[in-house]
Amino acid sequence: MTEEPLIYDLSSPGRRGVRPPLPQFDPVDPTKALPTSELRTDLPLPEASEIDVMRHFLRLSHKNHSVDTAMYPLGSCTMKYNPKVNEVTARTPGLADVHPNQPPATAQGALELIYELEALLASITGFPAVSTQPAAGSQGELCGLLSILAWHESRGETRTQVLVPDSAHGTNPATGTMSGLEVISLPTADDGGIDLQNLEERLGPGVAAIMLTLPSTLGLFERRILEVVDLVHAAGAQVYCDGANMNAMLGRVRPADLGIDVMHLNLHKTFSTPHGGGGPGAGALAVQAHLEPFLPSPRVVRNGDAFELAEPSPTSIGRVHSHLGNFGNLVRAYTYIRSLGAEGLREAADDAVLNANYLRASLSDDYDLPYDRICMHEVVLAGTRQRRLGVRTLDIAKRLIDYGIHPPTIYFPIIVDEALMIEPTETESRESLDNFIDVMRRIAREAESDPDKLHDAPVNAPVRRLDEVTANRRPNVRRPPPGSA
Repeated sequence: MTEEPLIYDLSSPGRRGVRPPLPQFDPVDPTKALPTSELRTDLPLPEASEIDVMRHFLRLSHKNHSVDTAMYPLGSCTMKYNPKVNEVTARTPGLADVHPNQPPATAQGALELIYELEALLASITGFPAVSTQPAAGSQGELCGLLSILAWHESRGETRTQVLVPDSAHGTNPATGTMSGLEVISLPTADDGGIDLQNLEERLGPGVAAIMLTLPSTLGLFERRILEVVDLVHAAGAQVYCDGANMNAMLGRVRPADLGIDVMHLNLHKTFSTPHGGGGPGAGALAVQAHLEPFLPSPRVVRNGDAFELAEPSPTSIGRVHSHLGNFGNLVRAYTYIRSLGAEGLREAADDAVLNANYLRASLSDDYDLPYDRICMHEVVLAGTRQRRLGVRTLDIAKRLIDYGIHPPTIYFPIIVDEALMIEPTETESRESLDNFIDVMRRIAREAESDPDKLHDAPVNAPVRRLDEVTANRRPNVRRPPPGSA
């Protein structure tokens, strides 16, 4: 596979892709308008024609893996196919061109969409109030904990601890720390659920909340969720649910009906908006009625036939986004929900669970299964059998690249030794799943007969295996300016 040159290497002096029109105003002398420290005599940017730029970036895009090109079974990330009708809707001029600072009277369509989306999410989850302002799942978590702390404070209580099961998402303990709370880890029971006895021992007057992920990062539904909720509420604490795995429960479980107090939703996962590379995200926050006064502000309200921004509640945790959230992703999520309807959303969850269990049943003879029970939307396997042959989970993941499949999440959850966290989502066909199963079985046989082949993988990718530790500690992502040493 040929190596693509840098755009600087394609540069030729004087070449350009566009010739801008002459300015329609008198030129300004930069030496008089700017301080000397801000002046420069040259700007060493690449000079290339439009066709060279187009071909360069198109060739680079072909080296990337995406859900549009092949299976992307990244566990806990819900890399489902993004329907292109979502993109068409998001590019509608009246929605794509709206300015976040324009007067509400001139943005009624956008405000109505936000209002209706929050109502749809409330119906799906069972919570009476939703805010779509948080711009990421992690920000939704932070808003949820801050709302809980504000509620405790309104009752004259000071609570300083949060309980986090070790099967929860990795952002949960970080969010607890950012909220100023002491994070106390809860161990997982032998069946993959929460240890009730340990939970009861940890609960006390200083505990503000428990942050649990449902289904957990083990891909398992918490069978004792009702007992967990009762114990936490009896101690005066609140139940926070990380809803990043809501894809497994759409139309089947309304978390509010379980007694959960707060939940964030990753619209960029469950409701099919594109994500990856750090954004853009949308972490809608859903709460029970007693926490609604503490939601981020401002909020969209209906006044007759018009939509307005309500005056901030005096108890609100305040604004957490410069505007009303990542609007483009809200449009995409709204389109997805409207396109599928209630029956379609339920079918999506059913198929996601069916696909994950098909992989579980098909691969359990070749890979270890830490928790041998029906899973939800994802299955966690372990490469411990292969490690005894001198092959690590990392080697398995790298070898998948040679077969044209993106690796699953590895070494997470951290409580599973040599973890392979696989989430096929509902959008993969039976043929796609069978291909993945066949490849995983081939890799298992290669580990037995030719482990060096896995140690060297990937061998067919644009980039071979990197020294990832050095790449993370001393990243080199910048080309030296021309003429520099």
